[in-house]
Amino acid sequence: MNEKIAKHKRASRERRHTRVRARIEGTAVRPRLNIYRSVANIYAQLIDDETGHTLASASTIDAEVAAQAAGKTKSEAAKIVGQVVAQRAKTAGITQVVFDRGGFRYHGRVAALAEGAREGGLEF
Repeated sequence: MNEKIAKHKRASRERRHTRVRARIEGTAVRPRLNIYRSVANIYAQLIDDETGHTLASASTIDAEVAAQAAGKTKSEAAKIVGQVVAQRAKTAGITQVVFDRGGFRYHGRVAALAEGAREGGLEF
């Protein structure tokens, strides 16, 4: 991909994310489920914006998730990440979250992660 196009796409995503973050805020009771999608991996964090702390997280590079996702497609791995982050949230006593797609389209891996989190018991 052309470097200029890649820079524009990244800047556009960051602008979208900034717009969304102006309206969304996570609390200790209802943290923000933030997603970041790179080319190879996907990451999810539950963030309390009032204190700036991450309450739970999961990604495809975690040993637990990587073992489950071995040999699966990226979308299937994203669904596993959603289920694992939901399980870790339940352990931390969290059932409701605010979904922050990070400026990415709600499509493909982002939607799969959200679906996995819902199946794991998170409400949003």
